[in-house]
Amino acid sequence: MLKKFITLMAITIIFIFVSGCNNQQESSSSIKEKGSPKSSETGGKSITLLFSFASKTIDPHQDWMGVRAGIAETLVKIDENLTIKPWLAESWEQKDERTWTFTLRDGITFHDGTPMNAEAVKASFERALSVNDSISSSLKIESMEANGQEITFVTKEKYPAFLSELVHTNASVIKVDTENISERPIATGPFKVADFLPESEIKLEKYADYWDGAANLDEVTIKFNTDGNVRALALQSGEADIAYHLPPEGLRAIENSNNLRVESVSSLRVHFILYNSAKPALQDGKVRKALDLLVNRPVMVNEIMNGHATAANGPFNPSFPFASDIDPASYDPAKAESLLKEAGYEKNEAGKLEKDGEVLQLTLATYQGRPELPLMAQYLQAEAAGLGIDVNIVTVEDIDTYLWEQQNEWDMATYSNLTAPRGDGGYFFNVAYLPEGSLNPGQINIPEVNELTEQLNEKADQQERIDLQKKAVAIIQEQLPQSFILHPHIIVGVNERVKNWSPGSEEYYLITNSMDVE
Repeated sequence: MLKKFITLMAITIIFIFVSGCNNQQESSSSIKEKGSPKSSETGGKSITLLFSFASKTIDPHQDWMGVRAGIAETLVKIDENLTIKPWLAESWEQKDERTWTFTLRDGITFHDGTPMNAEAVKASFERALSVNDSISSSLKIESMEANGQEITFVTKEKYPAFLSELVHTNASVIKVDTENISERPIATGPFKVADFLPESEIKLEKYADYWDGAANLDEVTIKFNTDGNVRALALQSGEADIAYHLPPEGLRAIENSNNLRVESVSSLRVHFILYNSAKPALQDGKVRKALDLLVNRPVMVNEIMNGHATAANGPFNPSFPFASDIDPASYDPAKAESLLKEAGYEKNEAGKLEKDGEVLQLTLATYQGRPELPLMAQYLQAEAAGLGIDVNIVTVEDIDTYLWEQQNEWDMATYSNLTAPRGDGGYFFNVAYLPEGSLNPGQINIPEVNELTEQLNEKADQQERIDLQKKAVAIIQEQLPQSFILHPHIIVGVNERVKNWSPGSEEYYLITNSMDVE
């Protein structure tokens, strides 16, 4: 079955690739010579970046692209070692368990030339808390006080993770007394918005008075396309200089090009199967365990990801000290079949698993934004069919909206989340496991994990935090509200003309003032 599946997938991939070639919107006359440099409309330096997930808004308080595009900035940021560093704030002090004071850099201006001071930062946070329930929940701010270039935050409770949560892109500092923030946000980054077409493209131009030195590039265009093969073709044709989230199976042409290179960076996210805990069949731990045993992680890593991944044994990359020490679960369809029998399922005359007169039928949601996930969904579908389980795959455009708004329509989903974007797992426990978590559409509610998360939120000592996280991971591995598949690499195609740039594992800072072109 495995060889047959891989062969089928290869044929499917070729068909999709050829179809992508035939469905290019640009005519051949508009395609630039491979690797040819671009210049801006004004004759300056420019690049085009092609991204997989389209932005309906670029309001930095509600969309990630504000920081990613170099439009907006946060008080602090993380470096390549996931260490928190000053950004708009030059320093900070924790005065007690709930009080934090930040000293802002002098001389920073918004894109309209007005100064960034503590009053402006306070107004920005007040707006962020009012328009984004998730950021309000994660920051836990009770009060703020502005004084010149100092802003003081008081949290609702003892909260040592407050500093790292300020790295979140939705904690950006923007000017709030302006119109049309969703399409023309005014912030402090090296680039300002020239034009924005929702779900299509963002046009950026250099902000000459940027506080950390004017950008080397004059203009940047960010385009969106959910088809990974189209993104790869756009890079090869010269229509894009940087293309994110490329399909692993389509890299050979890029790797063999003299003008292009592939950057494959170990990420801080995990691909997994999310189970809908509201569905009766999936409330049975034996059913979830059986499905987990059908996940062949070595095949996923080597055949679907072409080695650009690491098998997952839990939510966190094994390089983290709070990750599980247990080996990833082994593929075992025979044991899966045995567990399903223990759960009361028997095959009917049609060879389908049935319990109490109901056939075991599951709807699996997936999406094209990460091109490997539909292939993983198809693989699981084939394995489940071998045991008599009907899995119906539904491919959706906006996976998050679908999972939240159509909770009665799906049983499982191929999902992907950043689990430790600031180098600590506290973020993921809060958003993915607490009942009110912003990344918990599966309605997970494990009292023991909830209690450990609450303890974690109050602990500052790093070893204590590691111990609590490992305990929570062990419970998650036992209860299996998700089946963790692998930690993917961030696969990015880059034209060799792009200099002083490489993708970061945090996936936050895509466009910078230092990036350049020949």
